[in-house]
Parts: sequence; C-alpha cells; structure tokens
Amino acid sequence: MARRLSTARTSTQRRFALAPTPSPWWRNAVVYQVYLRSFADSDGDGIGDLAGLRSKLPYLAWLGVDAIWINPHYPSGGADGGYDVVDYRAVDPEYGDVSDLEALVEDARQVGLRVLLDVVPNHTSDQHPWFRTALADPDSPEAARYHFAPPSEEPPNNWQSLFGGPAWSRTPDGRWFLHLFAPEQPDLNWRDPAVAADFERTLRFWLDRGVAGFRVDVAYGLYKDAALRDNPGFYAPTLFGHGPEQAMTWNQPEVHDVWRRWREICDEYPDTMLVGEVCLADLDEVALYSRPDEMHQALSFRLLKSAWDTGSFAEAISSALDAYGRVGAPVSWVLGNHDKERQVSRFGGGPLGAARARAAALLMLALPGSAYLYAGDELGLPQATVPDEAKKDPIFLRSGGARTGRDGCRIPMPWNSSPGVGFSPDGAAEPWLPVPAEWRSYAVAHQAEHDGSMLNLHRRALALRKAHPAFSTGEATVSTQGDVLTVRSVGTEETVRCVVNMGAETVLVRCRGTVLLASTAHVRHSARSVALPPNTAVWLVEH
Repeated sequence: MARRLSTARTSTQRRFALAPTPSPWWRNAVVYQVYLRSFADSDGDGIGDLAGLRSKLPYLAWLGVDAIWINPHYPSGGADGGYDVVDYRAVDPEYGDVSDLEALVEDARQVGLRVLLDVVPNHTSDQHPWFRTALADPDSPEAARYHFAPPSEEPPNNWQSLFGGPAWSRTPDGRWFLHLFAPEQPDLNWRDPAVAADFERTLRFWLDRGVAGFRVDVAYGLYKDAALRDNPGFYAPTLFGHGPEQAMTWNQPEVHDVWRRWREICDEYPDTMLVGEVCLADLDEVALYSRPDEMHQALSFRLLKSAWDTGSFAEAISSALDAYGRVGAPVSWVLGNHDKERQVSRFGGGPLGAARARAAALLMLALPGSAYLYAGDELGLPQATVPDEAKKDPIFLRSGGARTGRDGCRIPMPWNSSPGVGFSPDGAAEPWLPVPAEWRSYAVAHQAEHDGSMLNLHRRALALRKAHPAFSTGEATVSTQGDVLTVRSVGTEETVRCVVNMGAETVLVRCRGTVLLASTAHVRHSARSVALPPNTAVWLVEH
C-alpha cells in the first residue's frame, strides 16, 4: 500500500486511496515465516536446520512467495524457542554455522527469494556473557546493561511477566532482575549506550552477509519507565494487545529513536527493511512504528485475533488501512504465526475450519500491502495436540499447565507420506516435537498432486496476486452486506474484488466480472452474478 490520499466512510464502507508510484519490494511482498527448528532436518538429529531449509528453497520458489523470515537461529539457552539469545553474531550449532547462513542467502537469491532474520533486542539469554558477568560482579559495566534492583522483601514493583508470575526474580546474592518474559530472558537496559552500540554491530554483521532485513521481536519493548513505577493496572491486556494497563513497561517514547537509528543503518544497504512485532491495542500507536523514518513495516495482528464474522473482519481491515495510511505505510497482514493457534482450528476445526481458512487465505492475499504466511498454513495444518510430557513452551511450564502453550502450532512440517513425514532423512530420527499420525495426509507431496488442495489454492492465489497487481497496490474499498464482506480494489489498469461469504447460507452476489479464483470448486457464476456457498471466497476482475 502506498501513501493514503483520501478516506470516505459510511456505516458499511470505507475507502483508501493508494499513490500510483513505484513501490519498493517490501511494500507488497508475501513473506513466508520459517520456524527453523520445525521446517526441515538435514542431518537426522530431529531438529530443522539451515541446510534443510536450503534444500527446500525450490519448494518456496515454486509456491511463489517473495521472501522468507527465519525465526531465531542464534546460539540460545533453549528456554523459549530461540528467543533467549546467547550470541547475536553466530549460528546455533544445531542449525549449522555462519557459512551455512551465507550459503542460504546466496541460494535464495538465485531463485528470487530474499532472507529476513529475526532479531531479539528486548532481552538476552541468562547464559549471555554480559548477564553472567553481571551476576558475578554487581559493579561491572555489564550489570548496567540489565535492570537490577537492590535486595528487598518484595519485588521493586507490580510488573508481571507475559509468561506468568512476577516479572522480577532474585539473583543468588539477593538482588532482583527484570524479565518481562521467562526468568531465563533478562531484559536489557536500553538506557545504557553500550546496548545500542552492540546491536548496531549485530545489524551490520548480518547485513554485510546479504540478508534483506530483520523482523524485530518485541519492537514495542526495549525501554521501560526510568523510575520503575507501578503499572496502573494488573496485567490484563485487551484482545488486540497492550494498553494503558501496561503503560510503564511497553511503548515508551524513547523506543522510536532506536528505530530511527536502525532505519538509517538499513538505508546504507539498498533494498533492506525492518518489520516490527508491535502488540499494542491502539492501531494508531502501532502504525507510528512504521513512519517514514522508522521501521518499514509493523505487523498488523487484527485479522489474527478477529472472530469469523463480517463485522470483525471488516473493522480489522478498514481500521488497519486507516491507521497505517495516516503515516504513509503499507499494512503487513498476518493470519497465523508461531505464537497463535493454527487457523483451521481457530476457525472451528474440521471441514468448517478448513473452509474458513481457505476463504481467509484468499481474503488476506487480496488486501493492499504485504502478507505474512506462516509455514504450514499453506497446507491447512490444524493445531496439534501435544502430550504434556512432550511440551517445551515456557508458557505451559510457568503456568503449571494452566495455559496450553504454543507447541501445537510448532510441529515439524510434513513433506511426504512416509512414517516420518519426510522431516528427517530416512525418517529415522525422533523429531523434537511429536508429529501426529494424521500429518501424512497434509504432506506437501500429497497436496501438490491434488488440484483442489489447500497448497495449490495458495500457489494459484500467489501467482494471480502478481499477475493482477490491483490486489496488492490498488485503491481499496471495504464494504459489508449481511454476511458478505467485499474488498474492491481499483488499480491503474483494472478493478478487482475479493468477496467472502462468512455466513451459513449460500448467497447471490451481483457483479459483472470474470472469476479468477475461488476457495471452493462449488462456486456457480454467470456474467452478472456469483452464487457463493457458506464460508467461501472468490476473486473477480470487473468488466
């Protein structure tokens, strides 16, 4: 999406205009998220790795995505799926080494793909050399790079961990240290200049090796209230993210200066970009992170968290276009990721959930801006049930089992119908998370041979999205009528529509146009109308 020019609203319709100027690649790219540990295992240890990902680059090129984002590949303490980093300028030996990542970047370039890395600036691992030194010597320079408080009976304030319990834990000598996630993930103190300087070195280290940019973890974090004042409310975020109840821990004004500096660094490397994870309730606040001098994108999670109905989806789309449009930024749409229940299960499970997930995929890929596709969603994978004894997620462990955790959306990728689903060589290795027996029916090899599969639906949609740029760059109008949601996009050469029936009855949609693609084979259409079954989407080119 380019710069917003105008907005017109009624109770059911909002219009957003896009500037007809050439756009950088990232403004309308489709980015494929790779949970590296679960994607492809090359050496038979049951853990996905960089060589395994390299071997699947032809698949990703065939699918039709533009870039891949890799979840953390760094040496890690293993407390939170790689998001507790020990060394930011290295590769965990389980995944390979720096030369493997350099080879991945080059091989990806050869097939027309860019590579984005995940960077984690809010916290490190408790095994990081800085934190180990800080524990050993309270007066060391490294201790100033974290948040420590003197010994006391009670924690310094009422801040809570996102993973459950207080956000403060004791050191062996009685001090308190801050961790807004797990205790193994101590928060960095960004008011110490050494922290910023070290991360700038990290950015350049990877940019010099050809990566196309970074997804920034917890981009709304980093800075905390300087006086460590209590939050005004106990931890209770809204459906769509943090708000005033967490005013002292998130979204501090100083953080925007970090992204301005990082943007300057990326500007030294042509065609590179930053995309931030910004989990705030106020979309206007989220959009500020993607102002022209800050990050290039800030992920929009509204669709990911919206109920299956026209009102929720229409509001999620129009409010995001409106908020991001005010700062001239594209919306980065998300329907699934490594932190949320799989779409098929979230939308009702079984055939109903699958039908809705197919329709939702067409809707997301028809929206102006960029789209982020989580590995396995193109296969229609449901949320897996993971036995408690096999779970790894600290959310499950720290809650004493009260919260299910995220392991069910991180199950290894099924590549074929063999007993090991092709994840490891010869299927002999025990995968790091158990793979359900029914995973074979979702395998890439199986779906590639079936014309109506979820996989082939995604492949066709991605190809048509490129062939009809009005979908990703046009002037979009969002409207609803009963259970029908329509996104109409006017491009420079044609006008396209995505129409979704989110109800339980077949509806007749009047429109003069040609059907490009439908989420089900049961769509009936004539020159003037389309009969849409329940939970179905269709793409049209207007005549």
